[in-house]
Amino acid sequence: MSRSWKLIVAIVLGWWLGGLVIAASAAQPSINIGFETMTVPDAAGVPVEIGVWYPTDAFATPHGLAGWSQVVADQGAPAASGRHALVVMSHGNGGWYAGHYDTAQALAHAGFVVAALTHPGDNYKDQSHATDMVARPRELVWLVDYMLGQWPMRASVDAERVGAFGFSSGGFTTLVAIGGTPDFSAFPAHCQAHPTYYDCGVVRQSGRSAEAVSATGPGAIWTHDVRIKSAVVAAPALGFTFSNGGLKNVTIPVQLWRAEDDHILPHPDYAEAARLALPSPPEYHVVVGADHFDFLAPCYAEQARRLPMICTSRPGFDRLAFHEAFNKAVVAFFERTLSKNR
Repeated sequence: MSRSWKLIVAIVLGWWLGGLVIAASAAQPSINIGFETMTVPDAAGVPVEIGVWYPTDAFATPHGLAGWSQVVADQGAPAASGRHALVVMSHGNGGWYAGHYDTAQALAHAGFVVAALTHPGDNYKDQSHATDMVARPRELVWLVDYMLGQWPMRASVDAERVGAFGFSSGGFTTLVAIGGTPDFSAFPAHCQAHPTYYDCGVVRQSGRSAEAVSATGPGAIWTHDVRIKSAVVAAPALGFTFSNGGLKNVTIPVQLWRAEDDHILPHPDYAEAARLALPSPPEYHVVVGADHFDFLAPCYAEQARRLPMICTSRPGFDRLAFHEAFNKAVVAFFERTLSKNR
């Protein structure tokens, strides 16, 4: 069987299995994607799961990714020549490194190296440290360290062009990493006024009190990284903790997204609070008709059946169409703000 026929059969099979296949076609960007996963011990020796998407000249075919299908080169394919901008990704509470795989693919197709981690103790398998918000930005900065200093293909990364992407708790993580200092003293009053809000529920489930969380700020060492030159922040958690000048030291370009009908992090305590706290106006997008989890990659059929909370959009909202526009806007923002000529 010829290579072209093998590719056609593989693509058809990927659709039959219910995955979201990005088919090789004339409409596909010319840059192929390499993809690899690894588990690497962080500075404290804790194993961290990482996924990396990167541009390659190697041949790409459909490969499975937890039920999705993505057209990528075999693991170990060399990165394309040149030095590429890096974007690191931080997922939301209970997520994992591949939750925004389609956005990572779009960036890699455009020539970026994209690295996403699964936050230890705050992922879909393990919620033992879900309220340890100090650890998250430290872990994201460690990921930058790893990609620039230890990743086997680090020579292909331009250390002067680093961006960050974060969703929900990952949005909070990113805001801290780029210079934010949150104030948790308002947390008890926040949960007293909004006991049913998602963040207050996470605290209750952890066995901690809102008062205990409020003690996080004083004496906490928040990790920042001046190597990050621009950031995309979608539906950030805990935006209200930055209201008292907490983002005054953020000086880089920020693209900020809010879901109009976000029932997890309702307006105006989160994305809007972050917008108002930023010293310079961000590139601000309010997505009409969107809910919180619409920022996650579109679900395939079996995933939608098992996880309706994160897969079900509001009536009339087209998540696939939104992600096409969202990914284009994210790519355009990073192309502009991480340009070699900037």
